[in-house]
Amino acid sequence: MARTGSGTLLSRRNIKLDSFLKRNTERAVYERIRAYEPCVVISETVNKVYMHVVLSDERVYLTEYPPRTLTAAVSFVRVRDIELVNDLPDFLSGKDREHCQHIRITYVTDKPTARGRDWLRRDKRTGLLPAAPPSRRGSHCPPITHTLEGYPANRNHNEWTKEEVHMLKPTRSASCPNPETLGLLRVPHPPTRPPSLYSPTSSPSLPPSPSEQSLKSLESGQVPRRIGSVLSRLLRRDCVDSGEEREAELHLYAVSQTSRLYLHLQSSWNSFIIRSTLLLDPLYRRKCNASSDSTLGKRCPEISWERTAHLFGQLSSELLQDGISVESLYLLLQELRTAAHRNITLRRLFWRSSEVCVLLVQTLEESLHGCQSLSGVYTADQLLLSTLIVQTLAVMFRETEVEAARLNLLSAKKGALVSRMLLALICDPRLQTQSRGSLIDSELQALLSDYLDAACSLLFELLLLGQETSRCFTVDNLLSVGWTLRVLQPHPHLLSFIGYQAQQVVLVLSDLQEPVLSPVRSVLLFQRCRLLLACLQYNSQLAQHLRSHFREEFRYFVKPSCAEKKLPPHYPISLPTLQLVEHILTLILHR
Repeated sequence: MARTGSGTLLSRRNIKLDSFLKRNTERAVYERIRAYEPCVVISETVNKVYMHVVLSDERVYLTEYPPRTLTAAVSFVRVRDIELVNDLPDFLSGKDREHCQHIRITYVTDKPTARGRDWLRRDKRTGLLPAAPPSRRGSHCPPITHTLEGYPANRNHNEWTKEEVHMLKPTRSASCPNPETLGLLRVPHPPTRPPSLYSPTSSPSLPPSPSEQSLKSLESGQVPRRIGSVLSRLLRRDCVDSGEEREAELHLYAVSQTSRLYLHLQSSWNSFIIRSTLLLDPLYRRKCNASSDSTLGKRCPEISWERTAHLFGQLSSELLQDGISVESLYLLLQELRTAAHRNITLRRLFWRSSEVCVLLVQTLEESLHGCQSLSGVYTADQLLLSTLIVQTLAVMFRETEVEAARLNLLSAKKGALVSRMLLALICDPRLQTQSRGSLIDSELQALLSDYLDAACSLLFELLLLGQETSRCFTVDNLLSVGWTLRVLQPHPHLLSFIGYQAQQVVLVLSDLQEPVLSPVRSVLLFQRCRLLLACLQYNSQLAQHLRSHFREEFRYFVKPSCAEKKLPPHYPISLPTLQLVEHILTLILHR
């Protein structure tokens, strides 16, 4: 699945289904549809019915074959596990039975099992979902404002961040499904959630050098701020009385041999739990609410694809101009990163303009490794610029899996650009100073730690890319997880880089650290665990290094019970992280 132009589906496009979705959903919903595939569906109220499964960033929808109504089957906020089941379904035969991918989605629901006929009779007028359930613990969260700063006066960047409200249009008066053969799963429609926002770790301020203003002063706001728009979204959490929750299952049988539905589901779920966990962080939300004005709470008109493309083109031209100063480059990249957090269209356009991506990779190579190779040390400006580049690249990967231009760019010339990105990303985690005998500069160490955190997040995105491109879960495909780790293997600092990430997992999960992890630190722990698991599963050299150097640390300091205490149960990312920790312990301690 991919998009082109103003959002039309590109590859493996079902014209009839696409037209139905475009007519019967709000633009915000349609623009965030990642994929759709025909599947045989089994649930509490559907028994072996051939349907279309429609996947968005936040939930799984079902519609008939051919489409007549669109129903939310399950929201990712309720999902507990998504797994492939190795079986041969007896209701299929021949090649369909052999090639079928059985996907089981386990989720929690507060509703008792309902008869499909009752549901259809109750909602026959519109085919829409009932109103959202009451908020968890009887209260709603306060509104969140998303403030854009740092926009030049010569461009109207108020339009960058017009956020889209996730809701369904009233459907047409289409005929309803046959109640004898189809009863769609009824899970309460969760309230709107805001899109993913990135929470960069702020670094300590450094005094400007005598000759030039450091990038740290730009980061800390010692330059004129370019004004952006203030948007708001009411953040509500869909909840149920915990005493009424129970587990349910949705089974999807993808009959296509080349089905990528499982990979899309895993990627969407990962994105959702990261985004929703970050939004629980008080500091993160306070930062979003920092600059409110009279426009708070007002809904802004949607920005068009064409206008976004025009604004991105202007910003790209400024980034690519000859002779641009480091300070100007830094400010423009701040603007690009901030806008990309709030505008998925911008993230898609980024991959259609290879020049900007190539510029970021080249600048990272020069900033992090060019000067270091000459002097052997890092400077504050190098670390700040490198961190911003890596953060910008990481956010561009979020929720753009279905963008065909992304895969085309990254797979061109046998993955040459990805190879450069990977090799530029890895650095020596040990801080060196001009004088070997001098004390380590604590502020530089903090900046280096920020970079290593950002580098882990980007490497996590590249590993997700590898999982998405591994159609048959082999390690030899271009851009696969195995290929990614083999590209990194010759890097002289790879072992120390991976060792640093492993050591951070041990420190975070030991009793020496804070008793409860913040949402931001929980997300970083999840990403580090995914990185370590990939090393253990796909690269024998890295696996042996981790077992040789960290087996005792993991044996004595990393306990699932301790990890459970540090990860609050209301964090969406907690349960997946605990599962990763247990899997890593098994592979390190018991081979």
